[in-house]
Amino acid sequence: MKKIKVGYLPFYIKLYDDKSSKWRVSCVAYMNKLIKMIEDRGIEVVPADEICRIKPEFEAAAAKFNADDGICAVITQHLAYSPSLESIGALKSLKAPIIVFDTTPDLEIMAYAETEDRIMDNHGIHGVQDMCNMLNRNNIDFELCVGHVSNSPVLDELCGCIKAAYAAKCFKTARIGMVGGEFEGMGDFRITDKEYEEEIGTTTVRMTKADADKYLPTITEKEIDDEAEKDKKKYNVSVTNEENYKAAIKAGLAVRKWMKAEKLDGVTVNFLHTDRSGLPKVPFVECCKVMERGQGYAGEGDNLTAGLVSALIKAFPDTTFTEMFCPDWKNDVILLSHMGEMNPRLCENKPSIIDKPFEYNSCGDTTSLVGCFKTGGAVIVNLAPAEWGFTLILAPVDVIQSGGTDAAYKNEVRGWVKPNMPLPRFLKEYSLAGGTHHSAMVYGVDVETLSAFGRIMGFNVVVIGD
Repeated sequence: MKKIKVGYLPFYIKLYDDKSSKWRVSCVAYMNKLIKMIEDRGIEVVPADEICRIKPEFEAAAAKFNADDGICAVITQHLAYSPSLESIGALKSLKAPIIVFDTTPDLEIMAYAETEDRIMDNHGIHGVQDMCNMLNRNNIDFELCVGHVSNSPVLDELCGCIKAAYAAKCFKTARIGMVGGEFEGMGDFRITDKEYEEEIGTTTVRMTKADADKYLPTITEKEIDDEAEKDKKKYNVSVTNEENYKAAIKAGLAVRKWMKAEKLDGVTVNFLHTDRSGLPKVPFVECCKVMERGQGYAGEGDNLTAGLVSALIKAFPDTTFTEMFCPDWKNDVILLSHMGEMNPRLCENKPSIIDKPFEYNSCGDTTSLVGCFKTGGAVIVNLAPAEWGFTLILAPVDVIQSGGTDAAYKNEVRGWVKPNMPLPRFLKEYSLAGGTHHSAMVYGVDVETLSAFGRIMGFNVVVIGD
């Protein structure tokens, strides 16, 4: 995973330096300790060149952050009180979203009130209040993380916000491929390529027959055999039709080469019309490998959800495309399934590659990867076009096992999720919010982090059953 990079903007007041340069020493030492804690979580921190006190210093820091295209957010930390009119102009100029880190060095000060003066090290909170008022008055959005690192989840919250900002940055610059065009008549996630680029920033690149004709002849028998050998090491390969298997691999490698050449972050494949794109087989297995490589995917010409998955998977690798298929009303459980697409890294057991009977287009039978989603806590994430803008729907669920062999579904992509409310109420709230029938599912992330992603993107955020 590419390292996430953030700017770090420390606030101070010149008045204190005019009195004594020693006052800032312990505050700066604590700031450096916090930066190290963030870096230990795999995030690259780019600090301002100096502790900022007055307008020119804040402006220089903002210019540094704006010049670095890799920065996904700017963290602010008040080492002491800092007058907001010194910084507000620079904050307004920032291109990246702001994350306010409201913390101080000491967990407690009351216990030391008789013996030690801890005011100079621990009074930044009213500087935060001054600044946040000005941010609100100037209509500048920001995320706010408050608490002490030793007795609260504030550092987890901060790093979650950083990842959310990174996912938003990835979404706004994503390039998504489309193979086979849109699925006729499927309207819920459909937006025009122009709307997608203007409202979110994502570019759609459509695979043509000329693209397939360009890349298919470049694929050698050795490349196909090498891919088959890799499959045997990673998956349970139980195909019986070797000709179909090799043709499907070839189709998948053509898509892979096209994606690399076009610098795509994800892809959507409409199984109805892959033949129109010039592919010999529907590349279901390659669709799974796309997600396994950390790129986005969605089925049936759904470039919107493919872009969502591409953004989330870069920040949260345990992400997959999925679809709610069947309700189990008695047990308040939903069967997740699709024709043959899932992130293989999220399988409960080693996934299998099998023969896939296929008669929806002239490509004929192919192969697919199948398995069952692993157990754990997850969030279903749905991006729904609305009358105005988009709604991001977040639904925390438990991914469970059926308790049986799933014999009837052994040749399917499948998963069982249990919402934390009765199923009728869950499905009612989901559809009333406008949820589409394609979603992402993300393991091991909290709803607040994903809510921050939605807010940074400017989406209306709806949480179901938190």
